[in-house]
Amino acid sequence: MKKVFVIGGGAAGMMAALAAAMTGKKVSLFEKNNILGKKLLVTGHGRYNITNFAEKDAFFENIPGNGKFLYSAFSQFSNRDLMEFLENNGLKLKVERGMRVFPASDRAIDVRDFFKNLLEKNGVKIFYNSRVEEIIAEDGKVAGIRVGDDFLPCDSVILATGGLSYPATGSTGDGYAMAEKLGHTIVKPFPALVPIVTQENVREIMGVSLKNVKVYAIQGKKVIKEEFGEMLFAHFGLSGPVILILSRFIYDYLEKGEVFIKIDLKPALTEEKLEERVLRDFGKYPNKDIKNALKDLLPQSLILYILKRSDIDPDKKVRSITKVERKQLVKTLKNLTFKVRELRPIREAIVTGGGVSVKEINPSTMESKIIKGLFFAGEVIDVDGLTGGFNLQIAFSTGYVAGVNA
Repeated sequence: MKKVFVIGGGAAGMMAALAAAMTGKKVSLFEKNNILGKKLLVTGHGRYNITNFAEKDAFFENIPGNGKFLYSAFSQFSNRDLMEFLENNGLKLKVERGMRVFPASDRAIDVRDFFKNLLEKNGVKIFYNSRVEEIIAEDGKVAGIRVGDDFLPCDSVILATGGLSYPATGSTGDGYAMAEKLGHTIVKPFPALVPIVTQENVREIMGVSLKNVKVYAIQGKKVIKEEFGEMLFAHFGLSGPVILILSRFIYDYLEKGEVFIKIDLKPALTEEKLEERVLRDFGKYPNKDIKNALKDLLPQSLILYILKRSDIDPDKKVRSITKVERKQLVKTLKNLTFKVRELRPIREAIVTGGGVSVKEINPSTMESKIIKGLFFAGEVIDVDGLTGGFNLQIAFSTGYVAGVNA
């Protein structure tokens, strides 16, 4: 019986081990933590956004990092296939806003336990607190692994060690070093979905969240990317779903020059319509201080900040506001702009971009083109998606294909 070792007990590793075992191989899974799926337990605020129910074309629009490489793996084990597999084996699912798929229980631990039970049922031997130091290859073929001082022989190895985000869960880049030692090229890892640090101080509005805003990432006259949705202000700058998505696209531009984030707080209105709306509010409250006359237009927590950015005295009476000031207020509401200082560190990223070069992996099998019997799955590969369950589907699709072929 073919002996397969899986390194890493996250989503990709568990799926790979399961797929290998279900196709008749003798499988051992090595996890350096004392539990499986440690990162899995913190995703989706502990609810675990398993995948996304989007149709194939829409799905791949959400994989900016080497999406084409995934076509074959996705055709072998798609989001629909994953959902069918989970439900047929007893895990109930639900689809929410944005086609996000969650366990019906809203508990990530139920997904982890589901995989753990299936692994045990299918005879996978799980070694906890087992850090693999090295993959040993002889004559261009996998021979085994080294755990501590022990050499353990096997027929193939699936490397599913994750990236560099959430290092407390065990994603510390071990897999990159192992792959590089065997001759693989590592595309420099970077934070793919991460909050943004601004030049401007936003501490006074930290915690303020915004819904239904249009946010643009801009360099010079070029709009790098635009997104509509939710965001929030943090002590260091900007965060929330639309900001995380923009961060993926501005990484390459930061080395070329200044990047700005522009927020349109009222995207449903043109500047002309917004000015009409402001005039109506001013007509309602002519004798109030301006800071008390914008409550119909803005969240209370944002009013003073917007007035400051518009160079308007918050204690000035509405009737005394000049036309120039009114137009400046409208401009600020439509173009609240922040200069990007940097992205937050990779350890805070939801996903790591970069990793083992896809040029050196067979997309149909996930096998290395350099070392026979070496397979890759999940975030260790240079493939990444946006928020909404896409990255976990990458893990499950590549894990399944690696497991079947290992």
